[in-house]
Amino acid sequence: MTPQERGFAFERFLNELFNLFHLAPRGSFRLVGEQIDGSFQIGQDVYLVEAKWQNQKTGQSDLLSFSGKVEGKAQWSRGLFISYAGFTDDGLEAFARGKSTRIICMDGFDLHCVLNHNLNLAEVVNRKMRRAGETNDAFISVTDLFPSQVF
Repeated sequence: MTPQERGFAFERFLNELFNLFHLAPRGSFRLVGEQIDGSFQIGQDVYLVEAKWQNQKTGQSDLLSFSGKVEGKAQWSRGLFISYAGFTDDGLEAFARGKSTRIICMDGFDLHCVLNHNLNLAEVVNRKMRRAGETNDAFISVTDLFPSQVF
């Protein structure tokens, strides 16, 4: 697949995953000047989604761009950035330095654990959001959030 085809396929997969967990997903949509890869809801919390399926890890610039999209929406909006390849350590550290965040991150291993170790996706997102609230770290691996699980 071309990178664009792969991206659209990844968005469809995530939409089906959110639907499987009854998270009221919405597929990708365009607003003036920007593309949102989808959204879902846990309780009253609305999450905008950025999805990347590329070979290289995601860095700070993509995190900043998505964060800006989320901050430009209603104050209660949150964001979930899913990068199949993961995130660069430098990008995550620079992104967290000196400013608060309303986004959390997942990588391909997180998705693998949800699907293959019977983790509830809503619980994973909730634990990531709580940890981000406590530490301002946008990405925490599921291995750290579910220490009693064997991955």
